[in-house]
Amino acid sequence: MSPLHRHLQTVWFGDRAPGLLLRMLSGVYGAVVRVRKIAYRRGWLRTQRIGVPVIVVGNLTVGGSGKTPLVIALVEYLAAQGWTPGVVSRGYGRSSRGRVEVGVDTSAQDGGDEPVLIARRTGVPVVVDADRVAAARRCVELGCDIIIADDGLQHLRLHRDIEIEVVDAARGYGNGRLLPAGPLREPQRDGIDLRIAHCASVAACESVPTPAFVLVGEHLQSGDGRSEPLAAWRGRRVHAVAGIGHPQRFFECLRVAGLDVVEHPFTDHHAFVAENLLFAERLPIVMTEKDWVKCAPFAPADAWHLPVRAECSTGFFDAVDRLLETKVAHRHG
Repeated sequence: MSPLHRHLQTVWFGDRAPGLLLRMLSGVYGAVVRVRKIAYRRGWLRTQRIGVPVIVVGNLTVGGSGKTPLVIALVEYLAAQGWTPGVVSRGYGRSSRGRVEVGVDTSAQDGGDEPVLIARRTGVPVVVDADRVAAARRCVELGCDIIIADDGLQHLRLHRDIEIEVVDAARGYGNGRLLPAGPLREPQRDGIDLRIAHCASVAACESVPTPAFVLVGEHLQSGDGRSEPLAAWRGRRVHAVAGIGHPQRFFECLRVAGLDVVEHPFTDHHAFVAENLLFAERLPIVMTEKDWVKCAPFAPADAWHLPVRAECSTGFFDAVDRLLETKVAHRHG
């Protein structure tokens, strides 16, 4: 993790005040955000409907909040209810251009780490494109009757029926400032249909007034198909690798499970190379599943990853059902 990234994390979520330059840049950024929203509100720019319900899942802040596992859980739930969901994403961090239909064999370089992970875990159509409207229309062509827009709260061109904001229960909105003086992509606002908090534990979820979820990982998996209970690794010393928005959450998860963790944090969507996994001390490597989709081609034999699932409170899916009944039925019925 770069010194600049560490500095910004301290400013955003710690007790260090942002400097004058950051505050000035934040003012410019905020003005651009306001002008863009006014343009859509007054009809100078127009949203595009695609003929099927669209659920947007995203954050008001930058950084990890467990959004990808939640998208996977939502897709699986909707499929179980009889829907045929598809997922659209920008595909942040990919090296390809244009539209890519992500499948189980798509590389993270072509499809982006999060879309590839979603495609492999769910098997539903996943389309990445900077033009999310075009991506959503392609999903409809592929037979989808409901679209999940991953990380799309700020992408106003695609009309949405339901907005779901994922909030980090521990870090919240940080210092409450806009980028780059703070972690906010846009000002906090009313009108979001549903907020769900990502908590560190079930006990922490009980104190959150909104629906909540925890990430559960029980088995480590290796590149050659081996699976071992995480609990069996208690007391073992490992290199822990995490290129996600909030690496400390992953490290803490391993420590709670009893592992002796040597931390190796990287920035979110880090483009891993083999040298990143070479360490002076020879120990097993444990990484997130999101990082594994990028590292698998060159990971050493002693590298493992921890798949996780989002366990949501029943209130979350109940709220999704109510929103589908009230906001979507009359628009698409």
